[in-house]
Order: sequence, then C-alpha cells, then structure tokens
Amino acid sequence: MLSMASMSDRIPTFLVLFLLFCCVQGQMNQNFYQKSCPNLQTIVRSVVSQAIATEARMGASLLRLFFHDCFVQGCDASILLDDTQTFTGEKTAFPNVNSVRGYEVIDAIKSQVEASCQATVSCADIVALAARDSVNLLGGPTWNVALGRRDARTASLSQANSDLPGPGSSLSTLISMFNAKNLSAQDMTVLSGAHTIGQGQCFLFRDRIYNDVNINASFAALRQQTCPISGNDSNLAPIDVQSPVTFDNAYYVNLVNQKGMFHSDQELFNGGSQDSLVQQYSTDSAAFFTAFAKSMVRLGGITPLTGKSGEIRLNCRTVN
Repeated sequence: MLSMASMSDRIPTFLVLFLLFCCVQGQMNQNFYQKSCPNLQTIVRSVVSQAIATEARMGASLLRLFFHDCFVQGCDASILLDDTQTFTGEKTAFPNVNSVRGYEVIDAIKSQVEASCQATVSCADIVALAARDSVNLLGGPTWNVALGRRDARTASLSQANSDLPGPGSSLSTLISMFNAKNLSAQDMTVLSGAHTIGQGQCFLFRDRIYNDVNINASFAALRQQTCPISGNDSNLAPIDVQSPVTFDNAYYVNLVNQKGMFHSDQELFNGGSQDSLVQQYSTDSAAFFTAFAKSMVRLGGITPLTGKSGEIRLNCRTVN
C-alpha cells in the first residue's frame, strides 16, 4: 500500500489536500454525540436562547467568537484559553482584546454539558453550535453542524494578530486572507454578512466616517454624533443601522447605499469584483441565507483537530 508521502509524488497537490479534507470530514458528522451526549444540542440552544433574551447583542458576539477561533489554528477553541504565568493565549491579541465576548456563555454551556455527559464534548464543538444557534435565534438560517472536533492545547497570539482581517482592510487583502484559509472570495462576501448583527467601537470606524469618500453623507453625520474625531474610542454603534439585532440581508442594502460601517465592509461594494454579489444579496435574502449556511459549514471545517489529536477540555479556559 502506498503511503501518503509516496501518493503525493503521484497525485496532484490539490487532490492530496482534497483526500485529507475528506478524511477529516469523515471523522466528523452531525450525529457524533447522538449516543454519548444526546442532550447536547438542546442544552446549547437553551443557554444561547437565554443569553440572547438577556442581551440580543450576545448573538453577534458568539458568532464573532466562532469566526475568530477558526481563523487562528483552525476551529479548535484555542481562543478560549486564558493567559497564565507560563502561557499566553489569544485573548489579548489586538483583534480580540476588549472586542471578542461571550466567554461566560460558553462556560455556562460547558458546565451544563459536563453535568449531562462528562468529558465527552469539546469546547470547539460547543462554540460551533452556539454560533449556529445565535444566527437562527436572531432570525437567520440554520444548518447541520458537523461535530467531532477536539480542543487545542496551544494558542497563538501572533497568528491572532496577523491572520484576522481588520476593519481597514482592502478588498484584495480580504480576499487574500480568506483564500489563506481555503475560503473563496464569495465565502468572504457571504460571511461578511454576519455584520448584519452586532455593534462596533468608535475607534474601529472613525477613519471611515471622517475620511472615506465612498460613504453616505447623512450616515457619516449620524455616526459622528457619537464618535467624535478624538476621544470616546469605546462608544458603540450598530453595524447595521436598519435592523441591528435581526439577522437579515440589510447589511447588503446598506453597502449599496454607501452605509457600510467599516471601510472593509464598503470595500465589498466599491466598484470591485464583489459588487454583483452584494447587489444580488441586497434584493434576495433567501439566496444570502442559503449561501451563508454553506459558507459557515466551510468555515467550521478549517483544520479541526479530530481523532486522538488535542483533547476534550473539562474547563474551556484551561488545558487539562
């Protein structure tokens, strides 16, 4: 039998990567915990539902948490690890510090899951399910989440600082950063639609509302009311001015009307390659929902740990 190394000498690289992807996906499936933890999805949805009922913004935060986890080392719950005297995690990276939220919700889910089925369900899978349920509970689509991920024993502050796209990114940079994770330009535009929910801090969009050209003047003036040219950096404003706590296609309507919150948002509708897709989703919410569900599945498939790799953390904030 040929080893994978010898196979790679005979098979094109893309096919080897495809075979490896299939092997990983084969170890993951939506029924992974059907026997070992049958109440898992009920528990996750219940806790997420309570969290959103308390603060609707938390749905966006849990979705963002999943994205920021998957883009660094893959979907392995590395973002949940707390710093210690001998370990530096990802929480203090510039894209995460004072920005990523929802850790306490994941803790609450994990506590109930451990009480139901001890040392069985990974924190990485909990984060993936919480993101899906957050979208759905706020009016968005649902999808089947492939389960069977395991948790990392490591984290990478440097990757968190380098691999996560920023609010000032250009279209070419966004496409390149998503391609590096095996996600297409369409995936990038679709997943950016997550900004139909959530809020942003003033310092992240200040340059856009005072210096960008491709911006609706009344929208800029509205945002300037709570985001002065200096100071009040942490003031919050809804990313989607129309329906900030409803998952819908208004994000794309905003882009067509030059009301994207961040420079990176408006880059998707700025005379470039994604204009037609933005235009389509601005008038066809069903097409956006279908595409978003598919892209979230692909996002959740970024280099997960499976089999005997990693571990099942008993506490999501620390390695066992």
